Amino acid sequence: MFRALGDPGRLSVLVLLAQQEKCVTEIALALDEQMTTISQRLRLLKSERLVRSRREGKHLFYSLADTHVAHLVANAIDHAQETDH
Repeated sequence: MFRALGDPGRLSVLVLLAQQEKCVTEIALALDEQMTTISQRLRLLKSERLVRSRREGKHLFYSLADTHVAHLVANAIDHAQETDH
């Protein structure tokens, strides 16, 4: 799980999903990445149980798996924004 969180690209996906659920296309546009790249990241994040998906018609929507993951993402952001005094 921490390996998945340690990658800046995957962490960017998690930060985006912390705001609201999104489909692959929305994530790719927001992060200016290829859809194949985003799909690979989501596949790994899903296998680590950090995200979940739901189908609506032809689209898969992704969101953080639960509140524990939301707290992990928030803590990672806080830690990254801390400055040494």
